[in-house]
Amino acid sequence: MGIEYKPIKEGKVREIYDTGDNLILVATDRISCFDVILNNTVTKKGAVLTQMSKFWFDFTSDIIPNHMISVDVKDMPEFFRKPEFDGNSMMVKKLNMLPVECIVRGYITGSGWASYVKDGTVCGIRLPEGLKESDKLPEPIYTPSTKAEIGDHDENISYEQSVKYLEERFPGKGEEYASKLRDHTIALYKKCADYAYSKGIIIADTKFEFGLDEDGNIVVGDEMLTPDSSRFWPADGYEPGHSQPSFDKQFARDWLKANEGHDWTLPDDIVEKTIDKYLQAYRLLTGKELSR
Repeated sequence: MGIEYKPIKEGKVREIYDTGDNLILVATDRISCFDVILNNTVTKKGAVLTQMSKFWFDFTSDIIPNHMISVDVKDMPEFFRKPEFDGNSMMVKKLNMLPVECIVRGYITGSGWASYVKDGTVCGIRLPEGLKESDKLPEPIYTPSTKAEIGDHDENISYEQSVKYLEERFPGKGEEYASKLRDHTIALYKKCADYAYSKGIIIADTKFEFGLDEDGNIVVGDEMLTPDSSRFWPADGYEPGHSQPSFDKQFARDWLKANEGHDWTLPDDIVEKTIDKYLQAYRLLTGKELSR
């Protein structure tokens, strides 16, 4: 049977295993909304997240290196060569993760829209007057946040605060790391958003995470441009002035909001609609089918 492995860390959706030299990131079929793990699972969701991350890591490897080694379980220790790990697992290099969520917004929506309505700014950045909900911004904006533990909420910080925050943890490197994180985040977003738009998907906003490899180079890690970490809208029918339909768990969120006393369990038809959106986004972006 070989060595038995247990997760060293379990998030709302992901499990992380340490194999000694590398890590194995497993995207489960769990689904979380409003920071709560629901009682349902969404079949194939984990595979969509892993395979979509693989697609984007390959697509952006000319901009910045990434932590991916393989998504083939044959390359992993024997313990992972089982159906429950096949397709939804990624072997990655170990990184010293930088403690900043690198958020980039190309369109104004969600909490950004609420902030703009209140005082004309998003995360302290003043935006032009007269924007409508879901409008495309003149240029993408970088709005970093701290990384919170499970159960806590990330805290939005300014670019200047991110410099200080990183300097405290990496003395003498705060300005260098903060500027590189910002520049990498914008460059990745622009390349991927342009590509996605050509395939019929608007990437309204997303987040990246970065770490340092053993040589001290900044590398992109975690997941990348999935429906769990991004807002994907259909380009067809896009119309500013209101919220947009999306390729993510919005069906689940909307149902939970509209139905009190739900005990965090979704009806089967909402689960079906949710996974259909994930699979549709994967198909549009990659040109491949992920069978159910």
